[in-house]
Amino acid sequence: MSEAASGKIKWGILGTGWIAEQFAADLKHASNGELYAIGSRTLESASKFADKFGAPVSHGSYEELANDPDVDAIYVATPHPFHKENVLTALNGGKAVLCEKPFTVNSRELEELIVTAREKKLFLMEAMWSRFLKPLVQVREWLSEERLGELRIVKAEFGFDAGWNPEGRLLNPELGGGALLDAGIYPVSFASMVFGPNPDNIWTTAHIGETGVDEHFTILLDYGQGRTASLHGGVRLEFPNDAYIHGTKGYIHIPQFLFAKEATLHVNGEDPVTVTDDREDRGIKGYAYEAEEVGLALLEGRRESGVISLAESMGIMRLLDNVRAQWGLKYPFE
Repeated sequence: MSEAASGKIKWGILGTGWIAEQFAADLKHASNGELYAIGSRTLESASKFADKFGAPVSHGSYEELANDPDVDAIYVATPHPFHKENVLTALNGGKAVLCEKPFTVNSRELEELIVTAREKKLFLMEAMWSRFLKPLVQVREWLSEERLGELRIVKAEFGFDAGWNPEGRLLNPELGGGALLDAGIYPVSFASMVFGPNPDNIWTTAHIGETGVDEHFTILLDYGQGRTASLHGGVRLEFPNDAYIHGTKGYIHIPQFLFAKEATLHVNGEDPVTVTDDREDRGIKGYAYEAEEVGLALLEGRRESGVISLAESMGIMRLLDNVRAQWGLKYPFE
């Protein structure tokens, strides 16, 4: 692999949409990686994207990108109904893969990807970018230090009003639309970060809209021993998008936790402690950090991330399957 010689891995980006642009713009801030190639369904689209972000190579198909011998890792930036097919293409080309969240549409698809990655001895990770932001890294340190005492309650939400567009991705069942997979993955993953992905009990309710997908939802997770998570998401409702972790000695508040620009530790009887992230002052959106995690893993010869493992991603996907089953929501292509 080329990174052995250069100390940096060469990235390929599969897809040229909005999230691909965010990742490409941030890659220049990654200490151990660089943008090398773009793959799209047309050479025109790939070339236009490559010119904009300074990638030296363009490919007019995903297969060409996957088979480029100079590409070390591929970021899959397509909508989630296409993740399984696109990740398999990259893995079959012998590439390490960072796949945009949610990993897949269901756990059956994800299991196929994990089996393939392990058979081929390749790195695979879900791109849960917020896990790598400085405030959330600090939150995990506070939790490991037991600053909150015994953990009891997690509250997290992510919702926005996308308006009424029944043909758009968010409300289209043919494209895996709905709040759960697009927005809900964030609060569910946050709860998993604190309590793990395997609750004892799951209760949930959702509003299924005119197009047949969930427009907003509530999930209550019971982890036993007094530990619960209350989670909310929506694509036609504006939420503050905050997260809280409550323990027997205090609580942590993360305003707009998805972007995690700060986190405040409130310990009973002590002054609050706030950690902030100056990444925006340095021109970083935050996607560079997940890219650095992949680069570090490859340079160290690891095939998984210790921050979000494949086992955790699978547990999260099974939880989402359970939630949709309670709603009776199945996508037409499943």
